Amino acid sequence: MPMTAPDYSWHFTPGNTFSYEEGPTGVLSVADGGELWLPTGRVVACDPFVYLGGGDTAPFTAEVAPGRYRVEVAVATLTQPEEEPEEQSAATPHRRVAAARLVVSDDAPTVSWELALKDGQDPAALGEGEFYGYGVDAGTGCFYDLAADGAFPDCEGDEGPLWEAFEGAGHAAGAYRVEGEGGHSLVAFSSGWGDGAYPTWVGRDAEGAITCFVTDFFVVPTPEETAA
Repeated sequence: MPMTAPDYSWHFTPGNTFSYEEGPTGVLSVADGGELWLPTGRVVACDPFVYLGGGDTAPFTAEVAPGRYRVEVAVATLTQPEEEPEEQSAATPHRRVAAARLVVSDDAPTVSWELALKDGQDPAALGEGEFYGYGVDAGTGCFYDLAADGAFPDCEGDEGPLWEAFEGAGHAAGAYRVEGEGGHSLVAFSSGWGDGAYPTWVGRDAEGAITCFVTDFFVVPTPEETAA
């Protein structure tokens, strides 16, 4: 059976806590990533330092109405079992982006989740615990509109506005909105523990309308990984 999704509204509820079977505990907060313009409503998620502007990153098949939508990230502040949160250095708390959410609608609660797919991807072909997702090789993920793929010619490697946004914030866990050409924008964020492959999920309300897209960076443990 392919991977199934938890209810990601839990990840985006400030103050929720979790713990690993061995190791740190985490407290969740939500950071605002600003507004993302989707002129076509075709959503792309990828590692922007690697794939942005290449022209070969396909959008998800699930589309939304063109418009402006907010992006937010669930940030986990991690504390070792013997360490109280207030004992951490205020300058360098241990934080990780647990998930990133593109909010399409708040009108109704999300009641179901499905993998965000690209053309040619079939969930029936997935094996036990498998998922479709995007690869991260530079520790970063993002959301943007398909039409914006060529709007960031200066965002390559360790230079340009995308790098400057992360560098200016000391690469702290959070969300970074970057302006491109033609009024386009993207919102980027660090990817949990770093490089790997991560699924994006489509949330839907009881009527089947899309409420959000959520990329899970596997920071919040599954029930099997959680301490009893």
